[in-house]
Amino acid sequence: MSFFSFGQTAEIDIVLNDAETRKKVEHKTEDGKKDKYFLFYDGETVAGKVNITLKTPGKRLEHQGIKIEFIGQIELYYDRGNHHEFVSLVKDLARPGEMTQSQTFDFEFTHVEKPYESYTGQNVKLRYFLRATVNRRLNDLSKEMDIVVHTLSTYPELNSSIKMEVGIEDCLHIEFEYNKSKYHLKDVIVGKIYFLLVRIKIKHMEIDIIKRETTGTGPNVYHENDTIAKYEIMDGAPVRGESIPIRLFLAGYEMTPTMRDINKKFSVRYYLNLVLIDEEERRYFKQQEITLWRKGDIVRKSMSHQAAIASQRFEGSATAEKALAQAKEDSN
Repeated sequence: MSFFSFGQTAEIDIVLNDAETRKKVEHKTEDGKKDKYFLFYDGETVAGKVNITLKTPGKRLEHQGIKIEFIGQIELYYDRGNHHEFVSLVKDLARPGEMTQSQTFDFEFTHVEKPYESYTGQNVKLRYFLRATVNRRLNDLSKEMDIVVHTLSTYPELNSSIKMEVGIEDCLHIEFEYNKSKYHLKDVIVGKIYFLLVRIKIKHMEIDIIKRETTGTGPNVYHENDTIAKYEIMDGAPVRGESIPIRLFLAGYEMTPTMRDINKKFSVRYYLNLVLIDEEERRYFKQQEITLWRKGDIVRKSMSHQAAIASQRFEGSATAEKALAQAKEDSN
């Protein structure tokens, strides 16, 4: 429920029909704090009621119409006067007239397109909100209610591993490999570092996850780099032929899906940054972009996949027919 007082005239209250059952999630506000908001997905209907309560019963409230809007907009902090709306829907709730008693108005925005994820960054904010307005001659009465939108993805069809080399001629040759290039937000980055040639004294090695927010276009492009995580791989000198495993759990970090060229206004990209530091405090870098995505509902496994799992479960002690029967039982 969203509530606000407008002096002694009226109170506007926006209530979603499924407020009691709809999930709420934490979302960072512009001041860095976190609040909980109702969570929506692309294509979901947004429906509810607008309650307008007169502060003084019996006193007339003249108006030029009552409406509710569903808005998706991008605000660039260096250009605060301009709000770039990519979704703008309006429902008229009442024609011009007067109110002599409190009233409730139903609204419904059916299967609303919500193409982008809600985002609050260093230089940009993407938000969705409902705004109820009582139009008046002198001063409008209005109330906004923010919601949060998450964009869901399915498993990428192509998800190749990453293999790269770091080298300084006749001094250092390192190969590193990550198991894939696209990770969901609760995933685990698994990899391995191989030392093929080590003739400089390395004392420290780490992998950083870097978020790069890019806003603006042309000459007015701003880049903000934020180190989300630091993962120490090694403390001490490696030797030739040594390999070091990597397991980096993403669930503990606050990240969004990769966002590329959102409404031609901003992008959010993520990079794995391999950092080596030698005993003379010289730093060596190698950076690789990764794609992050938000995992949707798990699609029920196919019968053939279930059969394969079942046959593994019964390996050595059951026939293929028994395994298939078990798979069918699992699917029911």
